[in-house]
Amino acid sequence: SADDRFGGSMETNVVLRSDGHIMWDSPAITRSSCKVDVSYFPFDGQQCHLTFGSWTYNGNQIDLHNRLDTGDLTDFVENVEWEVLGMPATRNVVTYGCCSEPYPDVTYTLLLRRRASFYIFNLLLPCVMVSFLAPLGFYLPADSGEKVSLGMTVLLALTVFQLLVAESMPPSESVPLIGKYYIATMTMITASTALTIFIMNVHHCGPGARPVPPWARRLILHHMARLCCVYEVGESCKSPQRAPGRRAGRGDAGVPGESPGEGEVGAEAGGCPRDHCLCHHDGLLRNVSYIAGCFRRHRTAQRWTGEWKKVAKVMDRFLMWVFFLMVFLMSVLVLAKAA
Repeated sequence: SADDRFGGSMETNVVLRSDGHIMWDSPAITRSSCKVDVSYFPFDGQQCHLTFGSWTYNGNQIDLHNRLDTGDLTDFVENVEWEVLGMPATRNVVTYGCCSEPYPDVTYTLLLRRRASFYIFNLLLPCVMVSFLAPLGFYLPADSGEKVSLGMTVLLALTVFQLLVAESMPPSESVPLIGKYYIATMTMITASTALTIFIMNVHHCGPGARPVPPWARRLILHHMARLCCVYEVGESCKSPQRAPGRRAGRGDAGVPGESPGEGEVGAEAGGCPRDHCLCHHDGLLRNVSYIAGCFRRHRTAQRWTGEWKKVAKVMDRFLMWVFFLMVFLMSVLVLAKAA
């Protein structure tokens, strides 16, 4: 008995009937324990078995039968965490190897289901909403400086929620469903933060950046840009084809236009004949060629840096949709498996 007042059986009266039936009511409070499976927490259901039988008397001496097919739950007190679905009763007859006599018993199975509304509104929905913030880190501009910090903040928030889940569950070897969801979401956010760092490195390519490889230009700047609806990247891909011609025209027009004028001024100022002014033309051409080369290298470095920024933007958009799809699929799988 679970009650400390009961040192043994209570001294209650025995009811004797004229037909020989004897009824003896001996009240007691029974405490039992059962194994709890938290694999589907907080959408789990438990089955607790209560077996009543006699070890002293066999079936030939005491024959136990259940009067009803289910247990009497009229005096059951409602619980805020568990809902009782039923309590079916079954009669079993066991024959042990030591004895030939049968030993009957009556087993009641208590069917419980956890009330999951508290855990849905306090643990599951906040995790889903926080996990949907992780892909938005790819949508932030790279120059904002908040892309990596957003991923770390979301990761810390999920860690706090996982600790709350661990505190509200009994110790068990099996990992609950919501714990698996948290671990998968934290792994996804860790991967997104690592990819964000890689994309930031691609975006901030300095003046020493190499040109975008042809396969990357064809795959990322054309196909992936159209797939991710980054229209401005697809339109700007045509500009580098026209830019070299315009720059060459300005350079060709500038050198011949300036050289004769400078030569004439030098000839008039110094009184040097036209036949002996080739030295002035050679020096001027070398200076203009050096300036034009520096300008071309600067424009080429700017064009390469701009292409890498476009590559980083397209990769951001593509990974954002990929991670949005992953978060949605994981949430749907968790809810479908719980249902």
